[in-house]
Amino acid sequence: MNKKLIPVILAGTALLTACNEETTSTPTATPVASIAKEDAVAVVNGTYISKASLAVLEAEIAQRNRGQSLPQKQLIEELVQRELLVQDAKQKQLDKTAEFSERMQTIKNSLLSQAAIQNYLKSNPITDATLQAEYDKNISAAGSEYKARHILVKTEDEAKVIIAELTKGTDFSELAKTKSTGPSGPQGGDLGWFAAGQMVAPFSEAVIALENGKFTTEAVETQFGWHVILREDSREQTPPPFESVKEQIRPQLQRQKMQEFLDSLRQQAKVEVLLAPVVPAVEKKEAEPAKADTAVEAVTEEVKTEATTTVEQTKEAVVDVVKTAVEKVTDTAQTTSKAATDTAEKTTEAVSESATKALDAIAK
Repeated sequence: MNKKLIPVILAGTALLTACNEETTSTPTATPVASIAKEDAVAVVNGTYISKASLAVLEAEIAQRNRGQSLPQKQLIEELVQRELLVQDAKQKQLDKTAEFSERMQTIKNSLLSQAAIQNYLKSNPITDATLQAEYDKNISAAGSEYKARHILVKTEDEAKVIIAELTKGTDFSELAKTKSTGPSGPQGGDLGWFAAGQMVAPFSEAVIALENGKFTTEAVETQFGWHVILREDSREQTPPPFESVKEQIRPQLQRQKMQEFLDSLRQQAKVEVLLAPVVPAVEKKEAEPAKADTAVEAVTEEVKTEATTTVEQTKEAVVDVVKTAVEKVTDTAQTTSKAATDTAEKTTEAVSESATKALDAIAK
């Protein structure tokens, strides 16, 4: 007998699907009283284990292991071990303790909260039309990309001197290497390819207004300093087909829909927080003038915009999906997506490990 079977399978149960997934149809355990011998896979001390219970376990393992299940004999042995533990716990009246009742209530609340969200998503599905609209909106917003160089200096007078030298025919990249104050200077001020929305407004407006191969004849001021900009090239982003990315768009729209659902419930409810927040004592210090450090200068040199507002998050998530398909996705978007998935999986595993034994006990 495989002594490691129980922890391996219990840790792998995944019937408690994450809240951001659509509800799938899975078999449910059959009440003990209605199990006939011909519908059972084993009997333990007179208690039948149903074929439906085996089907549930097979579905759990397959879902957890990306469609790969375990030998049926091994699964039946797992169900037998569970039943033996359940019978032992009942004999010792462990299900009558206050601790057990409290844990069961916690499990029940977790299951009910997931069921409420899954029911809402089932009643309010994300349709292909909604996915298409989100796709169209963000593809049209993607627009053009630009390849540019720039020289960043502290004053307008310095920028004017640089423009004069460029007008005389001085090479832009060589001038950037000697005059630009930021880290892109050694690379000739090269900013690579970027969308207009990735830059602060004055910079992006100047780039859009230029023709390919032309530089700005007037210095461009931003909060980072004064820029002389050379637009080297431009291109239209080629979006992937809708069918290839629509399932990547769906989870973000589901999360948005769930949040709206939770917000509506909160607005309709009367909520009073009784526990006063604990404010940690901090030593007061006099405010010091803000100083730009190297890390900030590196970011500002690239003139990339920072975090967007919550309202724009959904749009950006879909744009990132599109950029992934054309190899333009950012590392930040990938990390966010992975973090959301990992969080849902960890929540499922944590609840299901505690819930499996207890729910089997109730079913018996």
